[in-house]
Amino acid sequence: MRLFTAFTIKLTSERTARVYHTLSSASPTGGTMIPDKVPEEDVYRAPHDLVQGAHVPSFDKYKELYLKSIQNPDEFWGDIAEEFFWKTKHTGKFMDYNFDVTKGTVFIRCMEGATTNICYNMLDRNVHERGLGDKVAFYWEGNDPGDELTITYRELLQQVCRFSNVLKSLGVQKGDRVSIYMPMVVELVVAMLACARIGAVHSIVFAGFSAESLFERIVDSQCSLLITADGFYRGDKLISLKVIADEALQKCRDKGVPVQKCIVLKHLTKEDSASKSPPAKRPCPHLQHERPSEKVRKTRPKPKVPWNAEVDLCWHTLVGGASEQCEPEWCESEDPLFILYTSGSTGKPKGVLHTVSGYMLYTATTFKLVFDYQPEDVYWCTADIGWITGHSYITYGPLANGATSVLSSDPAPLPSPLQFEGLPTYPDMSRMWEIVDKYQVTKFYTAPTAIRLLMKYGSEPVQKCKRDSLKVLGTVGEPINPEAWQWYYTVVGEGRCPVVDTFWQTETVSHIRASDILERAAHSLAPPTSAGGHVLTPLPAATPMKPGSATFPFFGVVPAILNESGEELEGPNDGYLVFKQPWPGIMRTVYGNHQRFEATYFQKFPGYYVTGDGRTAEREKIRVREVWAGPLGHVDEKGVVSDMVPMDEEGVVSDMGGCL
Repeated sequence: MRLFTAFTIKLTSERTARVYHTLSSASPTGGTMIPDKVPEEDVYRAPHDLVQGAHVPSFDKYKELYLKSIQNPDEFWGDIAEEFFWKTKHTGKFMDYNFDVTKGTVFIRCMEGATTNICYNMLDRNVHERGLGDKVAFYWEGNDPGDELTITYRELLQQVCRFSNVLKSLGVQKGDRVSIYMPMVVELVVAMLACARIGAVHSIVFAGFSAESLFERIVDSQCSLLITADGFYRGDKLISLKVIADEALQKCRDKGVPVQKCIVLKHLTKEDSASKSPPAKRPCPHLQHERPSEKVRKTRPKPKVPWNAEVDLCWHTLVGGASEQCEPEWCESEDPLFILYTSGSTGKPKGVLHTVSGYMLYTATTFKLVFDYQPEDVYWCTADIGWITGHSYITYGPLANGATSVLSSDPAPLPSPLQFEGLPTYPDMSRMWEIVDKYQVTKFYTAPTAIRLLMKYGSEPVQKCKRDSLKVLGTVGEPINPEAWQWYYTVVGEGRCPVVDTFWQTETVSHIRASDILERAAHSLAPPTSAGGHVLTPLPAATPMKPGSATFPFFGVVPAILNESGEELEGPNDGYLVFKQPWPGIMRTVYGNHQRFEATYFQKFPGYYVTGDGRTAEREKIRVREVWAGPLGHVDEKGVVSDMVPMDEEGVVSDMGGCL
């Protein structure tokens, strides 16, 4: 049997997904899709100094680890699990699952019997066991130059414990759902980790979504509490977040499912003695000193913040009296961690549910290996935490590794998942590269939409900045066309930074390359929320790079292509992209509707996880064809993804077809 060796998933104007791949003959690595040799011509390779210290320094090492992850997953993932804290160890197989609906209920279980707390592993372990208390966890960069602060791991732990105690004082318990609707501020990370610390389930709603979208998600997940902010600026545009949140809460009351309390962060508003609103966030003594800056903050109009004394509670008043000590709630491996919504073909939001242990291991591992994270790195993912990209590769993956990250309120433009409080072109076209120089960013992760936008302004805004700290570049959220890839590699990275073009799905939790976000545009593939992390991706030192190719599967991931009859295909053909077994970070169910989970992902081809929505099966068929003679798929067509998403007058997105 001939084997798949590389995949590149793209969107075309006909709204179909194409998987370009090449095939190689059976070999000693038989039973996998990995070739014996990689091409030597017309590919790009990492510089020697990066290869020398890399976690996966060669293609041979990648093959060795990949085969181990498939043939002996208990040992492969067990070795990784040893790096984390477990209150009790797991018993039995590392993973147990059933993908075949004809044999009973579909299930995926990881590390049954183990108990842990993901917040403990993100913070306490780094502070108390690894000695990283004084290491910077986040450099926060606001909408305006000069609006910034720094928070260390110890300070982040203190703030999370305080807010955890606040949640407990309001009656939030293990298993309760908490809705979070906030801009890209440090307190957003605090809120989600506080939920995780006490075993509550966070449901983060992107701060660009409308009141209707927020309402739908609150009602579906039966949230007991909403956490929001007064507002934020995107460039010069004010987004009155509290006004939108209040509209959503009124819809909840009208529906007969009122949310009892709403915690409000005063992100923008100053203290006003004539106002009934509580004090402002800034200056805030709780979130570390602000970095001195030569730039003076811009004075902006104060938003009017409506206040309902029966519902609204001030974040700052609550945390001011809270203790900095809070014991974590020890959770079972398969206890729910969070719900993140993505829309199916019916338009009804789908609550993708991820669980504690598998998600923690997979996001930590993909972050470490895909970006070749090293202790001295400063990492910047320009995503919004409201997308799965931000969950996995701003919060959980980096913190699990003790990384220092830039948390920017200025992400890339819609519809990419990379969305900060402002704009990548505000106040000028060099803003992103100024931030890279300011914090000496070494690993940079953004969206092709942002790259194409910045390409329009030429290389001068980029070359005004040094960027000499950069070592690895990444893309996420959609396909990257070869022209944009080349510009990113040669202009931004000056031909010395490997580009990791990641493909992933929301339901899987990690990487499935930049084209996995197909649901929002064509419902062609399950969105990245399901994957939880990277699924197909280069590794910077091990994988030769070809513009437009996501290259090979990540460890533990086994893709295949099926025909209409469910037979695995070889050679150029039309077919369906499927996965033959789970990886730790894959979604576990659709919240409150396991039948929908089974029907969407497993019913069409029993025994396989299908990446498309069964309701649109004909439109989800993917075209497989051989593109070039080497083992890496080369995409020679432009990926067509609209850069425009409808917004209302407030600059708010009503909803999107998928959640990145």
